[in-house]
Amino acid sequence: MSQATNEYEPGSATDFERLYHDSYWKVVATLTGVLGGDQGLAEDCAQDAFERAFRAWSRWRPDAPAEAWVHRIAINSALSEKRRQKRREVGELVRRLGRPDEGADPSAGPSDLARALGRLKTQEAAIVILRHHHGYSNREIATALEVPESTISSRLVSAKAKLRKLLGNSGELVTASVSDVVTVRTR
Repeated sequence: MSQATNEYEPGSATDFERLYHDSYWKVVATLTGVLGGDQGLAEDCAQDAFERAFRAWSRWRPDAPAEAWVHRIAINSALSEKRRQKRREVGELVRRLGRPDEGADPSAGPSDLARALGRLKTQEAAIVILRHHHGYSNREIATALEVPESTISSRLVSAKAKLRKLLGNSGELVTASVSDVVTVRTR
């Protein structure tokens, strides 16, 4: 996210296209982790985010990096999607009752870490991914999410503690494995 804020001109279609090409897969990777490893859903949310960003592009203020701005829109899109999913959860559970487990390929689903990230609050999962996959500093994440840097620090500590509990890891959390969760294929 070390992109200079003055590299893009608000309202310029050419600059927005460059922003899209430069950051699309980063946004998808972030959302893949936030959404529990579901890359298809992450791509849908990323497209929604870039569509929203394009509509607001002329109003973007270059006081924060454009990529951070798009990440914030994308994370909000993922949060909305998680809320929609939660509302559908009861219906989905009823639909799946009685479904046989035989023949299911356990390796086809998301990893334990992806499922654990999916169980965190959206903001917590996003912070873990932005920090440990993309390598953004707490200050850069704070800028992207428009919250104080101290909030990022405390949410990161809280998220790691929750991941340790969810993954049954009493030792150090191996954050390098976050990259395995959010690695997306490039086209």
